[in-house]
Amino acid sequence: MKTILVVGGAGYIGSHAVKMLLKNNYNVVILDNLSGGYKDAVLGGDFIFGDTADPNCLKKLFDDNNFVGVMHFASFIQVGESVQNPGKYYQNNVAATLNLLDAMVAHKVKYFIFSSTAAIFGEPQYVPIDEQHSKQPINPYGLSKLMIEQILADYDHAYGLKSICLRYFNAAGADPDGQLGERHDPETHLIPLVLQAASGQREFISIYGQDYDTPDGTCIRDYIHINDLCQAHLKALELLLAGADSYAYNLGNGEGFSVKQVIEVARKVTGKPIPVKIVDRRDGDPARLVADSKQAQAALNWQPKYADLATIIAHAWQWETR
Repeated sequence: MKTILVVGGAGYIGSHAVKMLLKNNYNVVILDNLSGGYKDAVLGGDFIFGDTADPNCLKKLFDDNNFVGVMHFASFIQVGESVQNPGKYYQNNVAATLNLLDAMVAHKVKYFIFSSTAAIFGEPQYVPIDEQHSKQPINPYGLSKLMIEQILADYDHAYGLKSICLRYFNAAGADPDGQLGERHDPETHLIPLVLQAASGQREFISIYGQDYDTPDGTCIRDYIHINDLCQAHLKALELLLAGADSYAYNLGNGEGFSVKQVIEVARKVTGKPIPVKIVDRRDGDPARLVADSKQAQAALNWQPKYADLATIIAHAWQWETR
């Protein structure tokens, strides 16, 4: 059995990826400092409490295990915070990731799956956004991810480290079995915030502007089910293990839903009223962010299974009501 290191495997996406790897007969070692994850979200494998910022921790981890590949999910992800505190983002998302890559090179681990983001593209010049779209991030979060993509290209050229970068648009939903779900603190993602309003944890859901150039005036986003996202990670890993070259792919459903559409579908799924409050726009919110995932679908032999918004919300609601 091949052993995979999952960095950030106690977090939202990482924990779902761990479950999927175990289901597909991989040995899994999880490294997480629990700054944004939960130990009880790790449903198997060997859990190591530690941090990629600590080279000694990484050396022992790689000395003690024979990894064939690494999946990396341990990034800070809040756009607003990255603007207010860029040092935190460059230290964790860039410097600590460099420690991880250097440990891989030193121990001759050749395969790396990187959790990237649509934020590398900046303000979209066209939608849907394909891999060739210009990359001009407008915040330190997006820039930190783009830096790693560029570093990975250099590490491939210099050391033969092969990587696939997967640029998410909006990860959403929860494990269909109900074992795992989204619990960020603070929560910033739309669907769990809407469902918190449905369950009574919040008085209302804020809509940040309704005067965008979209059919109903609210921002449009591409939501991809967490299981579909993890399936793409598994396929990407298998592609590298089979000898593929490094590449970067956009991951989404290829269809956008507005804030008002998400709220309306959530009302139908939950049967709850979900009060809303219209507030001012936020800086830096593009009107539309939708992925062109054709390259990923072709190269990875991958197709979203849970593309329906009602299904995504129903799985998230199942988790929320738990």
